[in-house]
Amino acid sequence: MSYQVFARKYRPQTFEDVLGQDHVVRTLRNAIAQKRLAHAYLFVGPRGTGKTSTARIFAKALCCKEGPSIDFDPNDELCIEIAEGRCMDVLEIDGASNNGVEQVRELRDNVKYAPSRCRYKIYYIDEVHMLTTGAFNALLKTLEEPPEHVKFIFATTEPNKILPTIISRCQRFDLRRIPNAVIAKHLLHIAKLENVNLDEKAAYAIGKGAEGGMRDAQSMLDQLVAFCGGQITEQDVLDVFGFTSGEAVAALARHILESDTVGALRAVYEQNEAGKELGRFLGDLIQHFRTLLVQQADPEAAAEDLSPEVAEEVVAQAQMASTEQLLRVVDGLADVDARMRWASNKRLHFELAVIAAVQSLNEVSISDVIDALDSGSGEGLVRPAPRVQAAPPPLRRAAEPVRAAPVVREETPAPVAVKAPEPEPQPVVKALQAEVKAIEKAPSPVAEKAPEPKPVVAAKVEASPVQEPGELFSEDVFWTKFVHQVQVRRPLAVSWVQAATLLGIARNTIKVGFPPSESFARDSLMRPAQISFLEGLAQELIGQAVKFELVLDSNLKAPTFAEIDLGLLNEPAPAPDPKPAAEPKVEAKAATQTELPKAAPSESAPPQPPDEFYNDPLIQQAMVKFKAKLVPAG
Repeated sequence: MSYQVFARKYRPQTFEDVLGQDHVVRTLRNAIAQKRLAHAYLFVGPRGTGKTSTARIFAKALCCKEGPSIDFDPNDELCIEIAEGRCMDVLEIDGASNNGVEQVRELRDNVKYAPSRCRYKIYYIDEVHMLTTGAFNALLKTLEEPPEHVKFIFATTEPNKILPTIISRCQRFDLRRIPNAVIAKHLLHIAKLENVNLDEKAAYAIGKGAEGGMRDAQSMLDQLVAFCGGQITEQDVLDVFGFTSGEAVAALARHILESDTVGALRAVYEQNEAGKELGRFLGDLIQHFRTLLVQQADPEAAAEDLSPEVAEEVVAQAQMASTEQLLRVVDGLADVDARMRWASNKRLHFELAVIAAVQSLNEVSISDVIDALDSGSGEGLVRPAPRVQAAPPPLRRAAEPVRAAPVVREETPAPVAVKAPEPEPQPVVKALQAEVKAIEKAPSPVAEKAPEPKPVVAAKVEASPVQEPGELFSEDVFWTKFVHQVQVRRPLAVSWVQAATLLGIARNTIKVGFPPSESFARDSLMRPAQISFLEGLAQELIGQAVKFELVLDSNLKAPTFAEIDLGLLNEPAPAPDPKPAAEPKVEAKAATQTELPKAAPSESAPPQPPDEFYNDPLIQQAMVKFKAKLVPAG
């Protein structure tokens, strides 16, 4: 007898021999036992998953002597003829070569004749999707109402090419890819029957390369026996078929997860020098990262198709990166995989994919930024260094040339002139910073036993359990100090606070307004972590528990990056008291008279504004609003 390959020699002969298709076998067995036989069946599935074998076994069960029967004898004469394709009542037709209308018309004419030996006349059409549209239409009527003695069984790998009218007339069975563990176990069984020593790792490597097809796995084992003889190892499988071991794929994944770019590139180089197919290697790497994602979601499902050694490595690697990071890596590798199919230099694309994967793991996502903001820490985020010096928005930098003016040398009754300015303060906030420092150095009114200036206020503080913030310092001073503390302690959130305006403090509630265009800043500050931080900071400054009320106010204008939005050209506010308005005017004149002669003679003095500029009502209002002085530029 001539030699038979393993794929034919070990073809399933009964329902018990069909592996990995329990849902199909159970349905067919129950249909036979309950005598609920349909007139047409459609088997769908990838190559080598058992479509033809299942169709032949089903035909044996229907046409055996005692049939229809589940427990038929595969050694029966009729069963042997069906298995070998010699039975006159079980016709196997190749849909690829008999796809015309004439062949279907001939089949339709033969359907009316009764079977010669079997109970049923069975027509099995393989690759039925190859039939033309005319052939399908010619088969419709016969397929819908065939004679009682006729059964149709169709098989295909591409059901999308079959007309919906054909599918609706059949019972469809989808055969799945066979799990790797099932294939490896069956290969070890065949090797034992053939007196071949097959290593378990080699069996898993064959099953992985077969991609769920039992016929492909048996053919590969047959080829390995011819190459190696009676001893087959994993390295033999890798050398013959150019596969990459699971350990090598896992090692490359670990290099990527550890941000070891040099080690990852060296692994790609070694596989390329060993003659491995880089396209398949990249596919295995994508599959490995997919396994890591499955491991994070369902650990039991992830270990189904893995060898024990690789399964342990998967468990460890799944804890080295988050789900979001793994998804970014898989997306990047999948894009490169699509380009590599048409690229001539596959190694170049593979190396670029590895470098991009390492960088994607080190990137900072928006969720990482939000977590850092909520926790108040910017550690681990790749971003510019935060500003540590309190400063107003960039729109006020136009007044920086006057910061070196020797205003401090003047001994004026104003409290601003007494304190020395910061090294680089902005002129608009000079007075505010000086007042804040004065308050910090001054003893707390609450701590004083008998304050001389305001004994009545001190008595009120001691008697009342509710302490208003306004009793300690003004709202403007509080807000300036509050913004400064936010910038020092949590610089990532200071831009949101700077977009706000203090509307008032009353009854232990701080009301803060935002322009409608700054709703994102308001929503960001309303997160639990941020609002808790703001309330805690305000409590430190005021000395009692307070709540924040963040509202959108349409009367507030959005901050802009231009001098025109400093408030100078806004609608004039109500007329201030005469005394505050007069003091800045005199102070401005004094500053003008004293500072202008001190300009350096060697430098060309910039043009000075006329006196009408200092007397303008809008300028006077701005000076009152910001408690500032106008100093000529020098």
